[in-house]
Order: sequence, then C-alpha cells, then structure tokens
Amino acid sequence: MSATTESLEVDHQERAVRLVDACQKIREQVGRIIVGQDDVIEQLLIAILARGHCLLEGVPGLAKTLMVRSLADTMNLSFRRIQFTPDLMPADITGTDIIQENKETGHRDLVFDKGPIFTQMLLADEINRTPPKTQAALLEAMQEHEVTVGGTTYHLDEPFFVLATQNPIEQEGTYPLPEAQRDRFLFNVVVDYPNRDQEGDIIDRTTSTISTEPQSVVSGSEIIECQGTVRLVPLPEHVKNFVLDLVRSARPRDESTAPWVRELIEWGPGPRACQQLVLASKARALLRGRHHVTRDDVESLALPVLRHRIVPTFNAEAEGVSVDDLIRRLLQELPETSKQLL
Repeated sequence: MSATTESLEVDHQERAVRLVDACQKIREQVGRIIVGQDDVIEQLLIAILARGHCLLEGVPGLAKTLMVRSLADTMNLSFRRIQFTPDLMPADITGTDIIQENKETGHRDLVFDKGPIFTQMLLADEINRTPPKTQAALLEAMQEHEVTVGGTTYHLDEPFFVLATQNPIEQEGTYPLPEAQRDRFLFNVVVDYPNRDQEGDIIDRTTSTISTEPQSVVSGSEIIECQGTVRLVPLPEHVKNFVLDLVRSARPRDESTAPWVRELIEWGPGPRACQQLVLASKARALLRGRHHVTRDDVESLALPVLRHRIVPTFNAEAEGVSVDDLIRRLLQELPETSKQLL
C-alpha cells in the first residue's frame, strides 16, 4: 500500500469521526426543542448527509415545522417556509423578473426578484395542497440545485435541502404528488404520535415559561464535507446485490418477480431507489461508527426509501394491504441467493 493511499484512509477516518461528532451535537441541540422523534431526526440527518430531500407525513401538531427550523438553526443554514395553497403560482416559489427603474440613469431594466426557494433549507408545508404545475416548480431545484427563469439559470446556495410535509388524513382539496416528483425525495418519513411520557414532557415545556433556543454547532461547509465523506464509504459486493435484489423484486414486470407481486404492486421503484438506498445506508453506517455498509443498514432504511416509490394495485388496497406491508414481505422473501450471500 502506498503512502498516499494510507494518508487518504487516515484522512477519511478522521473526517468520519468529525461527522459523527457533528451529528451528535446536532441531535443534542434539536433534542432541547423537540421531545422524542429520535428516529425521525436520525432519518432527516441521514437524508442531509446523503444530499437528499425528505417528504414528511404526519397529522397536524407533531412539531414537523419546528423540527425542520431547529435543524436549520443548529446547522447555521438559511431557512424559508412556503405554505402551499391552491392559488400558489410557480413564480411565487422561484421568483420572477420585474421592471425596476435605475435611479441614476432613469432607465427601466428587468431585474430578477428571487423567490423563497433561494435558501439552503426549504420547508414546503402541505405540498399536496397546490396544483401539479406549481409542485413542478420544485423539480429542477431538487434535482439540479438550480432554477431557470426567463431563460436564465440561477444556481442555489449549497447545501440545499427540500423538506416537504403532507397531512395523511385530510385529502379534500389536495393534489396527489406526481410520481416523478415523489421519486425526487430520498425518504418518505412517517411522523407518529409521541408516547405518554413524551407527551407529558411536551406539556411541561410548552405551557410554562421555559424557553430554549438551539445553538449553531456546524456550518454549511462542514455539512458539504460530511456529504463527501459519506460517498467514500465502501459498498461490499454482497450488499450491492442485496439492494439490487430488493428493489428489482418490487417490479411486477421483472421476469424473476414473485406472482403475488404482480397481483399487489402496480408499479415498482426505479434505479434511483437503488442509488438513494445505497447512499442513505452509507450515511447510516457512518452514524453508527462503521466504515462499511451492512444488510442491517439497508433493511432499516427500506421503508422510508421505498414506500413512496411503490404503487399498490386495486386488489392490494381492497384487501387493506399497505405499502409498508408489501415492503416487509419483500424483505422476508428475498431470493435465496441474497440470503446465502449474507
């Protein structure tokens, strides 16, 4: 092994240690504001480290907005919130060219007035309450981290994240997200109710004079460095095969698909699911102090990565079979080759 390779490995390990330390500090600061929701916070951190976006689903009152704002504060990132409504227009998100008079020359020029998407952490609140045309205004920003208006392309500040929320119970007046839009989200995170003790703690914190503010513990440049560290984590061949077998087994038109999949799944996940499942697993491995990905990492993140990329059939819905049930069954019935490799 050359000296250069050795130094790179040492540098990678040092960066991994700094990443774990930074994430621990972020959790501590967010924990001063948010009670419980440890799994949700971890999944948000993993998405950020994997340079991905998150779709949060939960009933109102579970502190989703406060959680995202607290994360932005602890990371010293600029934060904007957009309340999605039926009358929201694409220009309300991206910005628009306006005519502005130059006070010195008296001439009128077109000047681009930036919209709220020009931030580092964007909260798209109730994203499914606006029409598809407006929802699509986020597509270029989420994929390319840039915005094109009037033929001019503007780059967004890095790091850039979109965290969107949906109310899973109130569907009146909503517009389902197109599959292309849903696929841009790394995770679909379910935010559940707190337990009894946690809810009691929430009452104590929010109905008294106790007031806490999260402190900034990392910078945007440090987050970008952490994202680079995640991509350096090696992926064992047998784990890559496990990811491929899992994702491909959810495609009803694949030759090796089980008969029950064709009956219960209308559309399965595409190649982006493999890419993002691997990146998320690498981030999870680092957060647990490992420099390699295991099957446990993949299995732990299969639900948030795949649940918004699988479309169940009418038969599945009629039988009350949820997408999460389908994913769990896929994990249990992987091809024997995957089980032997692992």
